[in-house]
Amino acid sequence: MKKQKSKNSKSPLAYIEGAGIVVEKPVTDTIEENYMPYAMSVIISRALPEIDGFKPSHRKLLYTMYKMSLLSGSRTKSANIVGQTMRLNPHGDGPIYETMVRLARGNEALLHPYVDSKGNFGKAYSRDMAYAASRYTEAKLEPLCKELFDEIDRDTVDFVPNYDNSTTEPVLLPVKYPSVLVNSNIGIAVSMASNICSFNLAEVCETAISLLKDPAHDIISTLKAPDFSGGGFIVYDEAALREIYETGRGSFKVRAKYNYDSGNNVIEVTEIPPTTTVEAIIDRIVEHVKAGKIKEISDVRDETDLSGLKIAIDLKRGTDYDALMKKLFRLTPLQDTFSCNFNVLIAGTPRVLGVGEILREWSAFREECVKRRIFFELNKKKERLHLLRGLQKILLDIDKAIKLIRETREETEVVPNLMIGFGIDELQAEYVAEIKLRHINREYILKRTEEIENLERDIAELQETLDSKSKIKAIIIAELKDAAKKYGQPRKTLLVFAIEEEAAPEEEIPDYPVNIFFTKEGYFKKITPLSLRMGGEQKLKEQDNITLHEELTNRAELIFFTDKGQAYKSRASYFEDAKASVMGDFIPSKLDFESDEKPLALITTLDYTESIFMFFENGKCAKVPLSSFETKTKRKKLQNAFNTSSPLVAIFKVSEDVDFLLNSSAGKSLIFNTALILPKDKRDTQGVQVMRLTKAYLKSAALYAHGMVKKPEEIVAKTLPMAGKEVKIVEVEQLTI
Repeated sequence: MKKQKSKNSKSPLAYIEGAGIVVEKPVTDTIEENYMPYAMSVIISRALPEIDGFKPSHRKLLYTMYKMSLLSGSRTKSANIVGQTMRLNPHGDGPIYETMVRLARGNEALLHPYVDSKGNFGKAYSRDMAYAASRYTEAKLEPLCKELFDEIDRDTVDFVPNYDNSTTEPVLLPVKYPSVLVNSNIGIAVSMASNICSFNLAEVCETAISLLKDPAHDIISTLKAPDFSGGGFIVYDEAALREIYETGRGSFKVRAKYNYDSGNNVIEVTEIPPTTTVEAIIDRIVEHVKAGKIKEISDVRDETDLSGLKIAIDLKRGTDYDALMKKLFRLTPLQDTFSCNFNVLIAGTPRVLGVGEILREWSAFREECVKRRIFFELNKKKERLHLLRGLQKILLDIDKAIKLIRETREETEVVPNLMIGFGIDELQAEYVAEIKLRHINREYILKRTEEIENLERDIAELQETLDSKSKIKAIIIAELKDAAKKYGQPRKTLLVFAIEEEAAPEEEIPDYPVNIFFTKEGYFKKITPLSLRMGGEQKLKEQDNITLHEELTNRAELIFFTDKGQAYKSRASYFEDAKASVMGDFIPSKLDFESDEKPLALITTLDYTESIFMFFENGKCAKVPLSSFETKTKRKKLQNAFNTSSPLVAIFKVSEDVDFLLNSSAGKSLIFNTALILPKDKRDTQGVQVMRLTKAYLKSAALYAHGMVKKPEEIVAKTLPMAGKEVKIVEVEQLTI
């Protein structure tokens, strides 16, 4: 029989508090509760280095290798290391192995590698040279890591449980030198990032010592400049480096190192900036060669092999290699900028620090490590002394002790009886009870007594050191000197001082006469006089016509005005010499116009000394010096080139005052001299009203020549604006856009 359901029974949802209720919640609260924990985790536990110079992933990997006895033992397969590291770092084997690759000597990313590698670990300077899988490569710790782990078992740093509480790991490593500055470190967190360049170990240690002795020490006197594993040259700028040293932010230029093989007419690049790769450099060179900006190179190739990095650049006959390299430094990543952002976690808080502040923070951290180490050693010696003093009491009457032990019935009563019989505590009694019978002799007793005297002396010295800041500093200085002596090496990145840095020469442009043609549809041709004489009829698109023809030189500057109020700058030299029989270059495609953007007019100049007059449909005219369009940089696109509140009717280039003839849609005409208009420096000025219009618009504008109008005196403007009059136009070549 089916059991009847109780009336008081409830559905499962009835037991879930708030089930089915939609609660409105501000999005800011949702972000704070859900995104902020993630952001803090990335900042504190992933992306930013701490004062010991390591991110958590680095520290977990190196500590695992230390526990695997890889500091002194032989190499093991990288896969073994990766697997063991996953006990501390649960983010998968891929990221762990990538971390190891960057720390390895074979990758050449670090100035002082931490991992002694065997096998293919890729190269930091190559984008395409991939590292081998972890099952093929082998690794162990470099001898330098002794300075990282030498004191880790002496309570110098705190330990915390790993992610599953199965073991513990150090919060920081007790490094004996400022490793945070010795190796480069790059990290991108949430809303912040870190980019620390590497410095020479010997110079960093010397600077740290000098600051410990004199807090007012001038850092740049001992820490000359950054030093990179890839070598190259730093373009020395003392002011920029001082800013980096003081604020932790700034930038400096790094350039490649090269040599010239005169026998084969080849430039060989052997060292490149740390911010680029071989492939990126070659791609940029090829790009400029194809664009015609670099014409001295016949071939470029990557000749990197087991002997190291090499980019070979074959030159054309007669090329000045030094001038070419200056051009390549300007156009390619062979010279690049390194931007510094010394963002370091200090006690869990991200701070952007200068070099001096980082070294002071490291000194405070190191001082704490040394104190903890001394305190650890002091306690160990005190414990040993305490045990020996108990033994000393026993040895004063050894026969009594032997008799007491012999007469004790049960083993568990031996320790209590010794405590009562000699007035010692349980630890001392346990220690005495464990002494072997063979040690109850005169020699053993004398040695232990002598050890007590040595321990008392050592404890006094350690306590004195612990209480003295100057002695703590002396220990740190001695350790820094030892590290510099053992692991210091000559600078790899050399300096090019500012006095030797020459201004980049302007690209040499061949100078010869040319004829410029520009059509209404936006086609451009540059034709030499000889080719123009030998050529036939100008080839044009159907219904197209030439709006501009000028005789200039190949060094002429070109300014193309468009219907979107913009101007695109170029040079005649940028275009190949053409013939009358070709249609020419389509400017919107050649200069990368925006979609649906059309050219309206072309203005040419050699020195920007002229003025331009822009006429608008509303009857206004703007006079703007052409120098307003001159730019110091090679900017191609100029926004707000002219005012767009009224359509542009015509544009003219004028070097001296002239007369213009204006015609309106109402059939009226006006002649005025440009001296009546004052120039405006602002390119997109609205101009001044020249022709007064009523229910009409300015139809055309033209340079006035004698005989173009019958009775011109009737329409010559004495003042502006003027409405104009109806007159008979004899002949006029008008320019209308």
